[in-house]
Amino acid sequence: MKFIDEALIQVKAGDGGRGMASFRREKYVPEGGPDGGDGGRGGSVIAIADRNLNTLIDYRYARIHRARNGEPGRGADQYGRGAADVILRVPVGTVVTDAENGDLVADLSSDGQRAVLARGGQGGLGNLHFKSSTNRAPRQYTLGEDGEARDLRLELRVLADVGLLGMPNAGKSTFIRAVSNARPKVADYPFTTLHPNLGMVRATDSIDFVIADVPGLIEGAADGAGLGVQFLKHLKRTRLLLHLVDMAPFDPAADPVKDARAIVTELKRYDPELHAKPRWLVLNKADLLPSAAEQNARAAEIVRRLRWRGPVFTVSAQSGAGCRDLCRQVGEYLAKQRT
Repeated sequence: MKFIDEALIQVKAGDGGRGMASFRREKYVPEGGPDGGDGGRGGSVIAIADRNLNTLIDYRYARIHRARNGEPGRGADQYGRGAADVILRVPVGTVVTDAENGDLVADLSSDGQRAVLARGGQGGLGNLHFKSSTNRAPRQYTLGEDGEARDLRLELRVLADVGLLGMPNAGKSTFIRAVSNARPKVADYPFTTLHPNLGMVRATDSIDFVIADVPGLIEGAADGAGLGVQFLKHLKRTRLLLHLVDMAPFDPAADPVKDARAIVTELKRYDPELHAKPRWLVLNKADLLPSAAEQNARAAEIVRRLRWRGPVFTVSAQSGAGCRDLCRQVGEYLAKQRT
């Protein structure tokens, strides 16, 4: 199924039915009095988070969602029937915002969570509500309220504890295959990953977490270079970022430190809050260096040039070396954060 993480929709709730002005008319019952009923409530448009969905593709093609109007009131004290609500099922992690002003409408971050996107109008009052000792034959009634109508933007932000950052071909997809049950496509050309991938990692017997792999960034991504920064929103809910750096690039002219700084710059330009998240440095593809001494020397050089002060790990996603220890420490860190 094609992965769609954004959609624009229009929602229109139903109008309330108008009230009724009516009088009781029966044989042998003179001056029966007012008996006009109220109009029915218009249907609302409601979004519900569903963990069985993982894409917004249904709303890429079905853009307009309308609820029915409430029925008008009738005589003999009969109220109009209220209209049924329209239910929109969306993936867990969907954020709904107003397309015109960007205001947050709903953040559906748990399975079964509900949010009213457009509220149906209340039904109008029938003339039986206007009777009094001085107005025994009221002819007043009210019209039903209009239902809400708005243009909305749906944006899916995947729910993950850990996010992977890195340049294209830094080995993020290979890493997530090595440590989790995810099986993204792996190839030797840039931008193999075209949409986010989620995987469940079992760090220890009692600790597990969800890891997210997003398409790689390049310098100028904030201005639209490469695949841009459109997928960075999927890292906003994470609690820890793993910055993967290719410590043994095939191109002799490539500079891992320059690439790492470019990623950090693009991250800061996109969202300072995301840039401020805890971030660990993961030096990948250590198996391409011939000896442990050379691996240590290359790692020390990268750390020195980056002036890195946080945790550093040297791993090989291809062979799995160092991945188990990294996942264990990530799991322990997340467990402390939860408590």
